[in-house]
Amino acid sequence: MSEVFSRFARWMEQLSGRPGAFVTAFGVVLLWGATGPLFHFSDTWQLVINTGTTIVTFLMVFVIQNAQNRDTQAIHLKLDELIRASKAARNGMIDLENLPESDLRKVKDSFEKLARTADCLDHRIDEKVEKAVEREVEREVDEELTERGLTTDGRG
Repeated sequence: MSEVFSRFARWMEQLSGRPGAFVTAFGVVLLWGATGPLFHFSDTWQLVINTGTTIVTFLMVFVIQNAQNRDTQAIHLKLDELIRASKAARNGMIDLENLPESDLRKVKDSFEKLARTADCLDHRIDEKVEKAVEREVEREVDEELTERGLTTDGRG
């Protein structure tokens, strides 16, 4: 049963994601609207479109959820393979999606702390590089002035 639904969901997903599906749905709405005067815009006429769209929406929720679950699982497997293959990566990150919510929160908090530390370090490194460059430029200017017999103390 599960395999049959998966095949149907994949087929439906491919079909519903095409421009033809939109054009068909739009055509149905136009046809429904055009028949309004014929049915005197009755409650039954309105109920037809409301019921039809509700049923289609309800069923599409399951198709979309199936597609999303499949895509998510594929992404997780690909990421797990990258983690496994990378020597620098932590293998503990594989199957992280199966951890309880409280453990996921702890991991997320750790990464946020790591990011703040990295931002702080980046800022400090940028300041140090900037100061080192300024000192080097000042030294080169002083050397140039000295070579030309000028002083940097304003007496040259």
